Amino acid sequence: MFTRIGKVTALAAVGVFATAAPAFAHDDEGATEETQVAQGRDAQHDGTDGHLLPVDENVDLVSKLELSNVEPGGIADVAVLGDHAYLAAFGRSVCENTGVHVVDISDIGNPREVGFVRAPEGSFPGEGVQVVSIDTPGFTGDVLLTNNEICSPDSGFGGINLYDVTDPLQPQPLAVGFGDADDPTNPQMSAHQTHSVFGWDAGDKAYAVLVDNQESANVDIVDITDPRTPVLIAEHDLAALFPEILQPGQGLDQVLLHDMVVKEINERFVMLASYWDAGYVQLDVTDPANPVNLADSDFAEPDPEALESGFRVPPEGNAHQAEFTADNAFVIGADEDFNPYAVTARNDTDGTELDAAPGSSEGTRLEPGETISGQAVFVGRACPGDPAVPTGGEGTQIAVAERGVCEFTAKVAAVEAAGGYEAVLVFNREGPDGCNLPAGMAVEGNIPTFGVAPRDQGFAIFNAPYDDAACRAGDGSAVAPIAVGTAGDTLTFSSYFDGWGYVRLFDATDMTELDTYAIPEAHDPRFARGFGDLSVHEVAVSQESSGLAYLSYYSGGLRVIEVSPGEIREVGAFIDEGGNNFWGVETFVADGVEYAAVSDRDFGLYILRYTPAP
Repeated sequence: MFTRIGKVTALAAVGVFATAAPAFAHDDEGATEETQVAQGRDAQHDGTDGHLLPVDENVDLVSKLELSNVEPGGIADVAVLGDHAYLAAFGRSVCENTGVHVVDISDIGNPREVGFVRAPEGSFPGEGVQVVSIDTPGFTGDVLLTNNEICSPDSGFGGINLYDVTDPLQPQPLAVGFGDADDPTNPQMSAHQTHSVFGWDAGDKAYAVLVDNQESANVDIVDITDPRTPVLIAEHDLAALFPEILQPGQGLDQVLLHDMVVKEINERFVMLASYWDAGYVQLDVTDPANPVNLADSDFAEPDPEALESGFRVPPEGNAHQAEFTADNAFVIGADEDFNPYAVTARNDTDGTELDAAPGSSEGTRLEPGETISGQAVFVGRACPGDPAVPTGGEGTQIAVAERGVCEFTAKVAAVEAAGGYEAVLVFNREGPDGCNLPAGMAVEGNIPTFGVAPRDQGFAIFNAPYDDAACRAGDGSAVAPIAVGTAGDTLTFSSYFDGWGYVRLFDATDMTELDTYAIPEAHDPRFARGFGDLSVHEVAVSQESSGLAYLSYYSGGLRVIEVSPGEIREVGAFIDEGGNNFWGVETFVADGVEYAAVSDRDFGLYILRYTPAP
């Protein structure tokens, strides 16, 4: 899952970030059928609503464990080392009980929760949970690495956390809230939020790479040779360093690091960076301060998986997470797309595109093929206590609201109560994590809602001057200098179905795309709503077989695939009774048998085993 957007223009590569993103997950402040299946959304584990039917094709359920204090959608990444699994407690919506669950899996059939590593107050982990063994002159032992994103700006830390888990029952903090800090006098509170982290032992040295959420130099590399005293040694903007990774002119302009792994291949350390709309990028990071571009992937036009399903749409990008196969011959990439509808948004008056995606709830989406067009009217923040939203023009106008103070759902409710609007567009607030940082939104309502658009685009709708430096210097309290009720430009939004996220297979030598794979429902419009989220999230390759990999597929459950030159083939599948909502997956071997540890967002830990038919 993911929460930020980087924007690259034709003239310059300018990465920008926020707290949620249009095509991918993480609900924000609100900012984040011939079916044989029952209808509903995000209703896992409670009857038959909102998920696909159970399946257990060549996959055995070995055990499962419901973790403590799990809020809906509250479990994130999973890592395994030795006899213990570590699962992130996301908890961002309530900002409570965030951290990492520690589970004893020494008895595979009977896992037990044995500890909890609490995140810094006001912070939460998500994508970045990893345990790595390091042996350097500065430290020998097992280190748990976690990312910090912030759910309470008054207290939360950014950066990463490092814990000594050599004894998993007695985790010891080594460094907390370390990252790219803006204020050296307050480094933890000013450390940039970090979406993910990955560490590796490089012999006498050890390193970690961080996803920096807040600037275009988003590949931050830290020396953790002594994890008690980490040192930031490099910050890289891959779009600026290696512009050849970009695909200009195709709408693939959300360019940023989302996730990464580092693997020693042929006596050099190779980073496989999932760089969203720039694709999957291989870098030689043997010298982390001076990376070398080895190869990168491109997104084909038209989208190949959609074309195979019988419809033609442009590529969406969304390189989310990837791994090398065990023999390093292939790369398997997981393109997360949390929204099966794509939207074109346009300011018709000045002829510019708007960076705004549809809100996530069913009631606020356009139907496929539907178009809405109308004159914009500024309605302020549309929050309780603010100036009232003026009545619209009998369903012919589009309310434009400013992000901030209240949840997106409250803004939509205020617009609906005023009446006369056919849609809502939200643009970003001021502040270092706002301004020209587009973001998606989780919002409930009964009229189509789009956002979060960059602030300069919102200002341009009403011909208001915009100063980005002044905006980023703000504290989020100032409102746009536009009078409530001001009429602006004509806006048009059009929707079409383009499917959920899916899997790609590449030749690791040059990153040529060889094949794609999706579950059958992913490109069937009948499954666009009502069955949970049918996007791939992560891939974990087999440690035993060079041609095998496991996919966590949200409501699509676990899928096992076999790869060969030019082909991906599904060989196993698992969805539990009542459905699943699988986020993370990691393979591990115990007593000579390979298992997949899978994190269910609404439940906890599953341990599964692939059992191929004889």
